[in-house]
Amino acid sequence: VRRDDREERMNDMAQLAAAYRTATDVFIAAAAQVTDANIDVRHPDGWSARQIVHHMADSEAQSYARLRRLLAEPGSTIQGYDEDAWSRNPKLGYEALPIENALAVFVAVRAASLDLVQRLAPADLELNGEHTERGRFTVADWLRIYSNHPRDHAEQLLKALRGEA
Repeated sequence: VRRDDREERMNDMAQLAAAYRTATDVFIAAAAQVTDANIDVRHPDGWSARQIVHHMADSEAQSYARLRRLLAEPGSTIQGYDEDAWSRNPKLGYEALPIENALAVFVAVRAASLDLVQRLAPADLELNGEHTERGRFTVADWLRIYSNHPRDHAEQLLKALRGEA
């Protein structure tokens, strides 16, 4: 492999890590707009800001474990979960608990996962497992999904604060 090719691939990896980091910042900026007055505002068909932040904490906790499993145990099963069931379970507090702890989980888990993302080599992107809902699931899939997920939910959160679907 030529030096130019290696450098290009490492630049690509740096860009992937930067996109992951930026997605974290986008969600944190959206969550900073949540107040006591708007935390439970929502469109009748959507989640409130409170529910979205709790979902993001749970989703990132799942993501954290998935990335580590893909790296340490290639070929293993990546377990899906029913996010709607989690959101409706009163014990999980999506409609009642404050968001501070959930937001702290989101921030800490994203930082810990970013530590690993920054250590990835291009060949690591092909490491894979079998996702119970998606089938073959690679580190590249993981990175694409979790670089977009916070952006999508930041947009959803901002719409919720405005009472839009």
